[in-house]
Amino acid sequence: MHEQDQLAERFETHRAHLRAVAYRMLGSLNEADDAVQESWLRLSRADVTGVANLAAWLQTVVSRVCLDMLRSRASRREDPVGQQVPDRIRDADDEGDPEHEALLIDLVGRALLVVLDTLVPAERIAFVLHDMFAVPFDQIAPIVERTPATTKKLASRARRKVRGTPAAPRTELARHRHVVDAFLAAARSGDLNALLAVLAPDVLRRADPAVLPPGAPTEIRGARAVAEETVVLGRRSRFAAPALVNGVVGVVVAPRGRLLLVLTLTIEGEKITEYEVIAAPARLRQLDLAVLDE
Repeated sequence: MHEQDQLAERFETHRAHLRAVAYRMLGSLNEADDAVQESWLRLSRADVTGVANLAAWLQTVVSRVCLDMLRSRASRREDPVGQQVPDRIRDADDEGDPEHEALLIDLVGRALLVVLDTLVPAERIAFVLHDMFAVPFDQIAPIVERTPATTKKLASRARRKVRGTPAAPRTELARHRHVVDAFLAAARSGDLNALLAVLAPDVLRRADPAVLPPGAPTEIRGARAVAEETVVLGRRSRFAAPALVNGVVGVVVAPRGRLLLVLTLTIEGEKITEYEVIAAPARLRQLDLAVLDE
């Protein structure tokens, strides 16, 4: 067998792992595949005869590629001007969610992907490699161009952001999580009666105009009106997941793991008394998002 073919075969044995690493670093399956392909190109041009651990070598290469991609993404990222984001809303509603990416999102966690996207590139690389793949800090340090001690601090800072700071006791968060889970399940199934069961009779719904059909009111009150609207607009709920929002239980809506909307909720007893749908980029940036413990 030709030497390059042998190298390609060895690379293929590591492809799945490299893809898993890249996906968690980038939050996009297409970009992860691009990073893996770039890693193969670098391998095909390199002299690895002296490499004792090809798996570790490739993991380092794909991590550096992902770091460059994250830095490039951060430098060019621009939010839509103003408060209206209709193209973003409609595109996310209409685009398909490929089965393989949906499975990856379920595995990683939609809320975690959203929170990881708030980290600076070096934090994200350090956190993913150490906390998700148990890579020692002395091996991560050269990738992020820091000392091992500073790399450890990067991962620690990222971990605090991911976990957030709860503003309510654990028992209260668990109770509210149960209510939110019931609300999302009812929205996904279009079950009007189940929605009515978790909404207070005089519940108030507020929403940024961009998430609503033209002419729809930004505020509506009453369980039936809110439930009926939720059934009509409920297809977005398949992209939703509970999260910690400003220290309390809320909801992120994130097609393909990219944040689109946030729901902030007021829960009293076992009922939702008020919720707001936030979509304006400036308002989303002001929210403190974290992963909600199971």
